Amino acid sequence: MKTFNLKPAEVTKKWVVVDAEGMILGRLAAFVATRLRGKHLPTYTPHVDCGDNVIVVNAAKVQLTGRKREQESFYWHTGHPGGIKGRTFGQILDGRFPERLVEKAVERMLPKDSPLARQQMKNLRVYPGAEHPHEAQQPAKLDLAARNRKNKRSA
Repeated sequence: MKTFNLKPAEVTKKWVVVDAEGMILGRLAAFVATRLRGKHLPTYTPHVDCGDNVIVVNAAKVQLTGRKREQESFYWHTGHPGGIKGRTFGQILDGRFPERLVEKAVERMLPKDSPLARQQMKNLRVYPGAEHPHEAQQPAKLDLAARNRKNKRSA
């Protein structure tokens, strides 16, 4: 029996909408990363972008477990001596671009520093509110909260 290898010309991409309202960040990011890579498909091929186009709405209403909102931080360095800076998850969610928290969580679950990961990240669209401009693609709506009671958290 030969191993099946999907070719880039044979890939058919679907459009999927995921509502992040009340969802746990890590569980949401793990599901979205799996869909972006195409690992949910029986025709998964590691070196081909065979995943779906994923739209995440209500990213500003994502939930965190424990005290991660106050304690966990994203750090970066400005390039100057003593230039390390950081923001807590709560500051990011309450700030100007709350969708970046979801984008970074998904990005860090994809393969590191590869052209394939960059290509797969282009298939992710994250919006802080409930509206998105992709109605013409007729995306299928996925209800992650109904799959497992741990996926959603009430306030």
